[in-house]
Amino acid sequence: MQHFLTTLDWTREQLESVLDLAAELKQQPIQEHLRGKSIALMFLNPSLRTRTSFELGMQQLGGFAIVLQPGKDAWGVEFEPGAVMDGDAEEHIAEVAAVLSRYCDLIALRAFPLFQDWAIDREDAVIRSLAQHSTVPVINMETIVHPCQELALMQTLKEQLGEVRRRKFVLTWTWHPRPLNTAVANSALLIASKFGMDVTLLCPEEAYRLDPQFESAAERFVRESGGSYRMTHDIEEAYRGADVVYAKSWGALPFYGRPEEEWSLRQNYRHFIVDEAKMALTNSALFSHCLPLRRNIKATDSVMDADYCVALDEAENRLHVQKALMMSLLGKTL
Repeated sequence: MQHFLTTLDWTREQLESVLDLAAELKQQPIQEHLRGKSIALMFLNPSLRTRTSFELGMQQLGGFAIVLQPGKDAWGVEFEPGAVMDGDAEEHIAEVAAVLSRYCDLIALRAFPLFQDWAIDREDAVIRSLAQHSTVPVINMETIVHPCQELALMQTLKEQLGEVRRRKFVLTWTWHPRPLNTAVANSALLIASKFGMDVTLLCPEEAYRLDPQFESAAERFVRESGGSYRMTHDIEEAYRGADVVYAKSWGALPFYGRPEEEWSLRQNYRHFIVDEAKMALTNSALFSHCLPLRRNIKATDSVMDADYCVALDEAENRLHVQKALMMSLLGKTL
């Protein structure tokens, strides 16, 4: 049994296999390869694309999706081992995972970090606790990484570019009125480096660098795949000659859990918005974002509405890659 918690645990060959299957499923979406199978989707945080694509994807494969929102339409869940449960949670993940494993063939969880202590959140203990107690495959629907978004991004790039190796991929920080999760940025860094792209991380200053566990992984992956990895604070240098511009906002980890203090940095960097002038520096680059995106904050209307924007293609591909992922985890092929 294999879980899908992070692509750090999967080889490029395994990921390629999922992407190949996704491409085939995209050509013929309605195929009941998972007839009679089921997935429990647990959402501790809001969702539009993730919930819709997983529910619809399982239906298109002939199976059933059960949506649960612990603390709202299901009992609150305690994830900490050895906890004295005298708070709001009514059930421990040990029983939740065991019960859902008896009902369903797959379990998926969306659980954002708590934004209190990065030393704790970086361990990704919530999803790992579920996987520890589950007897069926577990899928990460976003925690401190977003591996399903990674798959959709890479499927989109392969569709648009063909061979992605040695293409310049710019992962750029963008402004936002508040600090956000680093999950999508971490994942974009992992997948682009694993597939041999020339990756540039563009961020305003050192405080906005990503966690060393992900930057170190990217450095390792480019050595293995023949790509390259570098970080810069220079906007023009980063954009110049880019083949792909991928935008995301995230918080400064040294100020994690202290948004009022972080504002002293963040307020200075509104100019990191993706606009036509920056895109004109590129090699006719594609632009994408995981969505949702605040227009004229992260990227301008002109960029979002341009022919080179493939954010909607990436969003659609969430459906196809997740269908392929569910099939792969359950040992199903075409």
